[in-house]
Amino acid sequence: MLENPYDILTPEDVTEELMIGKNAIYNLLNSGELKGFRVGRNWKIPRKALDEYIDRKIE
Repeated sequence: MLENPYDILTPEDVTEELMIGKNAIYNLLNSGELKGFRVGRNWKIPRKALDEYIDRKIE
């Protein structure tokens, strides 16, 4: 697990951390529920965005 809030995760990293499927991650990214950005064709998710998503789900 990465500790720096500025770390950048891949969708594969997020699937391991949340224990959900890759399609679910892409659905979250495409809907904007999980913030991320694209570099070329690849999605990148800031650690901070994942932490904020988890915090919203906990509340």
